[in-house]
Amino acid sequence: MVEMEKAYILISCEIGTEQNLFEQLQSIPEIKTGMITYGEYDIVVEAETEDTEKMDQLITSKIRRLGKVRSTITLRVTG
Repeated sequence: MVEMEKAYILISCEIGTEQNLFEQLQSIPEIKTGMITYGEYDIVVEAETEDTEKMDQLITSKIRRLGKVRSTITLRVTG
């Protein structure tokens, strides 16, 4: 069985854009689940990729380039 790279990504976005951004995130195949939250971060998603390099590409080329994303924090899952 192949070990997948898994991470939780905390996303901060511009006020009032949470729902639209969440809908855009749901269309990305590597995003497995997600939720809109209250607090310092507006959205939390769970992502899975084949390896670390693909996770980096997901975050930098897909998530961070979506309009209205202010910042991300990645929590890599081990074990």
